[in-house]
Amino acid sequence: MPSASAPLLTTANINGLRLPNRMVVAPMTRISASPDGQATDAMVRYYERFAKGGFGLIVTEGIYTDQAYSQGYANQPGLSDVEQARAWRPVVQAIQAAGGRVVAQLMHAGALSQANRFRDHTVGPSAIRPKGKQMALYRGDGEYPVPREMTEAEITEAIGGFSRAALLAMEVAGFDGVEIHGANGYLLDQFFTDYTNARNDGWGGAIAQRLRITTEVIRAVRQVLGAAVPVGVRISQGKVNDFFHKWQEAEQGAADVFRVLAESSVDYIHITEFEAWRPAFADGGASLVQLARIHAPDVTIIANGSLHAAEQATAALADGADLIALGRGALSNPDWPLRLQAGQPLAEFNPALLSPLGDIKPEEQRG
Repeated sequence: MPSASAPLLTTANINGLRLPNRMVVAPMTRISASPDGQATDAMVRYYERFAKGGFGLIVTEGIYTDQAYSQGYANQPGLSDVEQARAWRPVVQAIQAAGGRVVAQLMHAGALSQANRFRDHTVGPSAIRPKGKQMALYRGDGEYPVPREMTEAEITEAIGGFSRAALLAMEVAGFDGVEIHGANGYLLDQFFTDYTNARNDGWGGAIAQRLRITTEVIRAVRQVLGAAVPVGVRISQGKVNDFFHKWQEAEQGAADVFRVLAESSVDYIHITEFEAWRPAFADGGASLVQLARIHAPDVTIIANGSLHAAEQATAALADGADLIALGRGALSNPDWPLRLQAGQPLAEFNPALLSPLGDIKPEEQRG
């Protein structure tokens, strides 16, 4: 192992959760649950491989949180009832038995829902059609429908869904922590984004105010889980349907966002960008990781975004990240940390793993 990469394999700690290294599997939608949202044997084997391959922490794919509007995809796993939570137990236990740790990523799709067995329409902060097309990779087709603007009662219920799912994740499924999905264009990010949130009530307005629903979810989750459970939040500029979006408030907006998150009770902020080391807003400016470190100095930072080369991952630590999350790099190298430690070459990403659908392939279930 090159000495320059050694920091990646040092231990880390998130609110008492000790990690054997700083390598994280990023959340990736894999639509391989049962039709009623229960985790499957294929998912057990898929996730177990990452733990056996040496990743210290695994963040699950986005898990829907309620039996109303949160489900986004057919065959997406849920944490909306006890049966779904129990189905996660074998996944969690396999990861932990292999020496890994795992957090449940809790997600509400909002206006980007492509399939929901509980509702035949979508909701969002405002009645604005999402940009782009539904993703064929996840069985979507055509334009996104125009969502119905959420009522105060529906916002309250969505927040409650996150807290109930968090409790099921910890008390029934046995996860090591939870991550709140506030990124990539899903419901919390829809409230956060200027052009999808046209509200003039307490859920709209300036960038910090648009973050309110995210901080309310954090507060609700923390209230049911207590102070000792690791709780994180994922945040991004780009979205699955608007890849190159940038916050119009630029660095001042980022300062406001990270200050608000630092003042919440989150233990970590998971930042995802296409290329995490690039300037966030202008050539020569700071990256989003660097801005987060400046404005949230005491919060653990996870960096994600094209960091599958050891040199880039190590550089992200120098920029202020505490942990490095890999998506494509983990799919192509489920034993990435072990390869790094042994000085072995890394395999190139194989796009066939996500074709024609993004579901788990047989080769991803082999030990």
